[in-house]
Parts: sequence; structure tokens; C-alpha cells
Amino acid sequence: MKNTLIALHAQTSIHAGTGQNTGTIDLPIQRESHNGYPCIYGSGMKGALRSCAEQRGEQCGIDKEIIESLFGPESGGDGYAGALLISDARLLLLPVRSLTSHYRWVTCPAILQRLKQDAKRFDTTFDYSIPQPENNQAMVQKNNDSPAKLFLEEYCFTTKGEDFSALVTILSAFIQYDEAETLLQNQLTIVSDNDFSHLSKNTTPVRARNVLNTDTKTSENLWYEETLPPETIMYMGVSADNARKKGSDMKSTDVLAKFKSLFTKDTPWLQVGGNETVGMGWFAVNFLQTDTKSGAE
Repeated sequence: MKNTLIALHAQTSIHAGTGQNTGTIDLPIQRESHNGYPCIYGSGMKGALRSCAEQRGEQCGIDKEIIESLFGPESGGDGYAGALLISDARLLLLPVRSLTSHYRWVTCPAILQRLKQDAKRFDTTFDYSIPQPENNQAMVQKNNDSPAKLFLEEYCFTTKGEDFSALVTILSAFIQYDEAETLLQNQLTIVSDNDFSHLSKNTTPVRARNVLNTDTKTSENLWYEETLPPETIMYMGVSADNARKKGSDMKSTDVLAKFKSLFTKDTPWLQVGGNETVGMGWFAVNFLQTDTKSGAE
């Protein structure tokens, strides 16, 4: 079996919804049940990747037979599983508005520890120490310009300067900007697990949407929809097995190569979730190096 770890950098708002009302928000986003962190379920990622393969198949040399080998047959087809094993997309860095500076990419020790463990499962090694901030404390890159207090939304944190150089080098591979390392030096913020849990549940955007009556120009249907903001950084893992389709001789190496061919330097985009026609759901995709401490392919 061959594995790869994939970085997902949100270029637009992302709405991967639960399809049900859980309170005042009519259309909330998907979250992990045990910690409340935003996520995108593997089933949704698989559907988005399959749709991408169907759209780009011709230019990538991927026909219907290969798509079925990779993702499995269409509903009602022959009974076999696809050769790709696709994980949930997990949160790494959450962009949070700051009242004292530019927005901050916020994470916590639990997420950084989980990244290490997830990376091992997908044959990638990250070597960095994990800072341990106290509650109501925000760790930032140590420099002379660090403010004594930092406001994330309306929440006030006492700052503590730390040297994030090794961590910044690794995390910059997840961000699709040429100046990613410099941006992270200025914007990376690490808060306690408890504080991050609160931020991840209470700082995601909620927007009101409605349907207008074309004659009266009045609202016929008003609903509230939660999204992940642009600049959200997530990651997922993909494993490739030998093709299970009868008569296919594709090995795991070939399966992974075909999958990777969907995304190039010129076409790194993947649309996930709803509201594609109003510009939502676009990620930039980046395959991370295997067996490395940092960097991207």
C-alpha cells in the first residue's frame, strides 16, 4: 500500500454541511463529535475527488474504467471497493480575526500532536516540539514587536514569545503562498486546547441567506448558514491499494500516480461541499513529501 499526506488551503469560504438543523444555525458545518473541531468527512472528500477525476479525466489520461478502479463503481454497479482509501479532512490552522493585528492562524497542542501521529500513518515524519500554552495565553513568534495582549475576536489573551522556527518551516508546506514562511512567522498563534475548542466553536462565520420573490422583491425564505473562512488550513491522508476491479492490473503505485496526476502546479484546485455556483468550496491542494521532516513536493 502506498500513502500520501495532502495539504488543503481554503481559497474561498467552505460549506461542507451536516444537512440538518442543530439549533439557531439552519445549516451548520461538519464537526468532529468528540471535540467539536470543524472537519470534512471522508465520504464528502471522496465524492469531491471523484467529481474532480470525472471533470479532468480526459486531460489526465483517466477514463471511466480507471475512475471506477480508483473510486469504486457507480451506485448499482459490480460489488467491489475502490483502490483509494480516503480519510476525513482535519483542521490544522484556523484563521481568526484579531482586533489588535492582522488575522491570526490559530492552532493548539492537541492538533499539533495529532498531526504528528496522522503523518506517521501516511509515511511522513514531522519533527518539532509542541508548545504548551496556559489557558488565556497565546504563544506567538518571539520578536520585538510582539504585543503584550492579543485579541482574537473579542477574547483577550496574554502573549508569550517563543521560537517557532522549526514548526513554521514544517507548517509553511501546508500553505499555498510563496511567502508562506514569512506569513506564519507573523501570524502563527498557539493557544491551549481548552481555548482553541472555544474559538473553533464560536468564531466560524455565519451568514444570512435568502430567496427573494422576483415580483415583490421580498424574502420568501431566510436561513443561516455556517462556513469555514478562507485561509483555513486542513489536511487529509490518502492510501492506495492494488485495484480490486476484476481484470485490472493496476498496482498501488500506479493507482497513487493516477490520483496525483489530477493535481498539477497549474491546476491544484479542488471544489468541496456546497454552494459551488456562488463561489464557495475551493481548496488549493498540495502533496507533502514522504519520509521527510519538512517541505512539499
